[in-house]
Amino acid sequence: MKSSRTPIDYNEQREEFETWFQSPLGRALLADQRRKVEWVTREFTGAHQLLVSVSHRLPIATTTDFSMRMMTTPRWAPNLSDGVVVSDAAELPFPSESMDLVVLHHTHDFAEQPHQVVREATRVLRSSGHLIIIGFNPIGLWGIRKLISRRRHAPWGGRFVSPGRVEDWLNLLDCELGDVCRGFHRPPIRKAHALDRLGFMERLFNRLPLPGGAYYCISAEKRVLARTETRRRWRKQAKQPVAMPVAGSVSALRPHRHSTKDSQQERHS
Repeated sequence: MKSSRTPIDYNEQREEFETWFQSPLGRALLADQRRKVEWVTREFTGAHQLLVSVSHRLPIATTTDFSMRMMTTPRWAPNLSDGVVVSDAAELPFPSESMDLVVLHHTHDFAEQPHQVVREATRVLRSSGHLIIIGFNPIGLWGIRKLISRRRHAPWGGRFVSPGRVEDWLNLLDCELGDVCRGFHRPPIRKAHALDRLGFMERLFNRLPLPGGAYYCISAEKRVLARTETRRRWRKQAKQPVAMPVAGSVSALRPHRHSTKDSQQERHS
């Protein structure tokens, strides 16, 4: 029996997700994520940083110590700032091993192929480079809200990929896992004053190793061993035996070429 549910249009979801971040709940979540990423990347340095986001209007990791910071957005918009590249997250237009830091901000939550998004991020990441993945946590109050939600609008229409699944992908992609932290333990309520009153929940749950929280932040380091070229051993070839001519054998003898002078002497004799 086929399911009556229509497939999710992730392009439409990304647009709704961008609009949702302008709400009081979205702004509070984004502010918490910025603080979390700033803390995780406080010691990262390098030349090239790439933020793969669902919208160019959601900047994050803006205080890192990198000489060049770039950002991708899935669709074109007027007045794009410098350093913003229109690109699909599953097909990044950058050379392999060209980035020192790549940040995925809910990109795999709104992608048709989330595994390919993570794979592409590791492709452009150089060896010993760092990857930061931020995604919605399916465990906790926000995960329950997604399950009971009848309307599939963003952010509840996202995939909410579990952190354990993302960790499995990273292990297959030759990445060494680092810190796995969670943030924003307040319930998904819309009113700003209620969110402010529940701010104590952040200080309370940050001290407890609980699997809850609205989102997770996974850091990993790409570990690809350099290829060691094996030196080719040259073996001295054994000398081939020289065939000696045998008496009476025509094939083993080289025919003798007579000079013109010898031929003339033979005719006059």
